Amino acid sequence: MNKLFTIKPGWAFGIYIVLDTICVGMGMGVPIFCILFGFPVGWYMVRMVVATTDQIRKVLRKLLPCAAATSAFTFVVMTVIWGRCIPMLFDPGMDYANFGIPMILYDPKASFIGWLVLMIVVSPFLQLLATLFGSHLTLLAWLKSKV
Repeated sequence: MNKLFTIKPGWAFGIYIVLDTICVGMGMGVPIFCILFGFPVGWYMVRMVVATTDQIRKVLRKLLPCAAATSAFTFVVMTVIWGRCIPMLFDPGMDYANFGIPMILYDPKASFIGWLVLMIVVSPFLQLLATLFGSHLTLLAWLKSKV
């Protein structure tokens, strides 16, 4: 099991890319599974960093950049998927009501804009928060077992 946590960070990120892409596909472009995937990713990040060092300061310094990298990949994927819909905002003849997104606001165009912001910006940020939450819970458990 220890060999799983001592693989090179590049390989770990490559495996993450494949698994995150599968999560996007399972959600059919809606990254709900990517957000939930943030919890085990945070757990793994702490276990991987703790396998190389025992200093809490080094562990904490590595968590935020790693979590930001995973969230940035999801941001890029969501931009590729949903970014092609942004030019539709400038089409005066676009029928937003029949685009297939939920009408969460009163106006169909406002709902369309809200949906794009939710998919492209908010979802990767929620994944970042889930990853940080999972990593900090794991870190707390590790510190408790050390004391």
